[in-house]
Amino acid sequence: MERPGATTMRGKPLTLIGPELKPGSKAPDFETVGDGLQNTTLESTGHNVRIFSVVPSLDTPVCDAQTKRFNEEAAKLPGVEIYTISMDLPFAQKRWCGAYGVDKVKMLSDHRTGSFGEHYGTLIKDLRIESRAIFVVDKDNTIKHVEYVKEVADHPNYEAALNAARALAK
Repeated sequence: MERPGATTMRGKPLTLIGPELKPGSKAPDFETVGDGLQNTTLESTGHNVRIFSVVPSLDTPVCDAQTKRFNEEAAKLPGVEIYTISMDLPFAQKRWCGAYGVDKVKMLSDHRTGSFGEHYGTLIKDLRIESRAIFVVDKDNTIKHVEYVKEVADHPNYEAALNAARALAK
């Protein structure tokens, strides 16, 4: 499924591949590459509340700020696991985390198959990178909060995602 114009970069419309998920949807399975080059699926992320923070590339200012913000918040969110998903190679993700002391957010690379992007509707067809989005998933793998950020260069609504995660973790 393609969604033309579902996101923009510097105002230019881009096409997203995949569905537009809504709160109440079952979280789709995916296959990404995690720490140690291990395959990571929805199941292997566990059954805590999870925030999936999707970014185009860690080496851009907004993605950098988004990932650092969630890393800071992770320490204040017991019972919540936070994952950053991008097309960056796992080696680049590890290097970036080491350079900035990011050690609480778990990194997932969608570079191999684009599975996360295709199943969550965040894969930008035109560029084969992820668009910016946030998904909050409960212990039963139901999506409770979704934000697809219209303009790739804009920040997401951090507080809305964090409040949704806090409410679920109680």
